[in-house]
Amino acid sequence: MSANSVGRALARSVSPPNIITIVLDDVGYSDLGCFGSEIRTPSIDRLAASGLRYVHFDTKAICSSTRAALLTGRNSHSVNMPAVPDITTVLPKDPAAAKQFDVPHNAQNIAQLLKSRGYATWALGKWHLIPMSQIPQEAPKDSWPCQRGFDYFYGFARGWTDQYKPDLVENNHYIKRDFPEDYHLSADLADRAISLINTHMSGSRTTPFYMNLAFGTAHSPIQVAREYSAPYDAVYAKGWDAIREERFERMKRMGIIPAGTMLPPRAKGDRAWQDLSEDEKVVFARYMAVYAGFIEHCDQQIGRVLDTLKARGLDRNTLIVLLSDNGAAAEAGQKGDFDGLYRPNVLTPAEQRARIDELGTAKLQSEYPRPWAMAGTTPLQRYKAWPYSGGARTPMIFNWPGHIAEPGAIRRQFVDVIDIAPTLAEAAGTRFDMVVDGVEQLPIAGRSFLPMLRSAKAPGRDVQYFELLGNRAITSGRWRAIAMHDCGQPYEQDRWELYDLASDFSESRDLAALYPGKLAELKALWASEWNKYGTGPLAQPPAFVCAGPLMFDHAAND
Repeated sequence: MSANSVGRALARSVSPPNIITIVLDDVGYSDLGCFGSEIRTPSIDRLAASGLRYVHFDTKAICSSTRAALLTGRNSHSVNMPAVPDITTVLPKDPAAAKQFDVPHNAQNIAQLLKSRGYATWALGKWHLIPMSQIPQEAPKDSWPCQRGFDYFYGFARGWTDQYKPDLVENNHYIKRDFPEDYHLSADLADRAISLINTHMSGSRTTPFYMNLAFGTAHSPIQVAREYSAPYDAVYAKGWDAIREERFERMKRMGIIPAGTMLPPRAKGDRAWQDLSEDEKVVFARYMAVYAGFIEHCDQQIGRVLDTLKARGLDRNTLIVLLSDNGAAAEAGQKGDFDGLYRPNVLTPAEQRARIDELGTAKLQSEYPRPWAMAGTTPLQRYKAWPYSGGARTPMIFNWPGHIAEPGAIRRQFVDVIDIAPTLAEAAGTRFDMVVDGVEQLPIAGRSFLPMLRSAKAPGRDVQYFELLGNRAITSGRWRAIAMHDCGQPYEQDRWELYDLASDFSESRDLAALYPGKLAELKALWASEWNKYGTGPLAQPPAFVCAGPLMFDHAAND
C-alpha cells in the first residue's frame, strides 16, 4: 500500500475529527519541557507523550509568514505574506506595498475548506494577517478572520498586545471592556475556547469543529503573575550560558538531537554571563524567570482546554497540532526592554534592579535580552527572523488518539509548516479545492505527512526554500545552504554557507569551501524554487532593516 493510500485509509477509519491548531508565539526550539527545557509544561508534555514530536520542523522564521503558510498550505511569498504587514508603516506610502500583505482570494485556507465540509470554525487569539490599511475599525474587513472562513473570532488583530489590557476584537469589531485585577489574556482565550466547545456540544450537535487557538505567549511583553515566575528565580541565576549547556545535554539524553551534535558558540556580540555586572545578572535572570512563568501559565490554560475535551468525551476524536511560529525572539538586544517594547532601553541595570518586582506586571511591557533567545533555540544558531535553523526550526507536536502507532515517539523527517494544512485536510477525509466559486486556486505547495503517524520510515519533505528580508536558505535532503545578504550590495555577491544536516544538526561546520560543486547545485536549486514560489527579482530590504533595528536585528556581524 502506498503512503498516500495509508493516509486516506487513516482518514476514513473514523468520523471526521475535531481539529485544533495551537500556535505559540516566539517560543524557541528548546523552550518546552518535552523538547529539553527546564520550563515546566506538563500539559504540552502530555500531548507529546501520547502523540509525536517532530524535531525537524521548519517555519518561515517570522510570525505572519508562518501563519499564512500554516493556514493555506502554500509558501508565504505565494500568498503575499513575505514578512509582517507592520513593515509597511515604515516604508514610503505605496498602495502596492499594502496589498502585498493581503492574502489573495485564490488561496483557499484550511478554515474555508473545512467550513465548506460542514465544520464549525473558530479563531482565537493572534491573527496578524491583515494589511495595515484594514486595521482601523472603520476600514474594510476583507482580511479579518470572519471573512476568511471562520464563523467566530475573539482575539487581537496585530502582532502583539498587552496581556493584562489587550486590544481585543470580537468578530469584526474592537471591543472595550473592564479588565479585572486577575485578568490575563491566556486564561481569557482558554475560557473562550472552553465556552465554544461546551456550547457547540450542547444538545445534539454532532458536527466537527476546527479551532485555531493562537496564544500571545511568549511574544513580548512578557507578563505573568509573580507566583509563576518566582519558582524560576534560582534556576536562571546561573545564567544563559549554563542553561544552554544544560539544555544541550538534556536534549541529547532525550533523543531530541543526535548524540554527535555540536553546540555552536555564542553569536558574535552576545556577552558571556560571567562578564555581566552583579546588577545585570540579577535583573537579566528575572527577565528569563518571567518568560518561563509566562510559558508555564499558558501551559496550564492549554491543560484546561484538554481537560474539557476529555470531560466531553471528545479527546479520542480530536486531532491537535501544537507549534511555535518561529524561533525565540532577539528583538531587545543586549540590554533587554524594560519599560517599553521596540525602543532603546535607557535605564541602567541598577535602575532596573531597583524596580525589579515590576517585571512581569501590568506596569511594564518588557522583553528579555538577546542571549536568552539563543538559549531558547539550543542547539541551533541564531534566533527569530534569521535564515539559520534557530530562526526557522521550532517544536511541533502532532496528536491524534488511535492513529499513532508509537505514542510518544520522535519523528526526524523534514516537515515544513506548509505541510500542515494538507495533512489536516486529509485527516478530515478531504482535500483542497482546485476551483472555488469559479476561481482557480493557487496550487498547494505542502503535502500530507499523515503516513508518518504509522511509520517512522514514511518519507518527509526533501526540498524547501527560504527567503526573509533578503536573507536566503535552501534545504535539499541532508544539505542546507544559507546566505545572509549585505544590504545595498548585489545579491550575486552574497556569501553562501553550506551545512550537512545529517552529520551537523546544529549547522556548526560551514562546508562551502570543501564542496563548491554541491553549493553551486543548491544555489541553482534555490533559484529554481524561487521561480516557482517567489515574487520576481529580489528587491533590496527596506532601509530600516539594513540599519539593524531591534525589530528584526538582521545585521550579520553585530
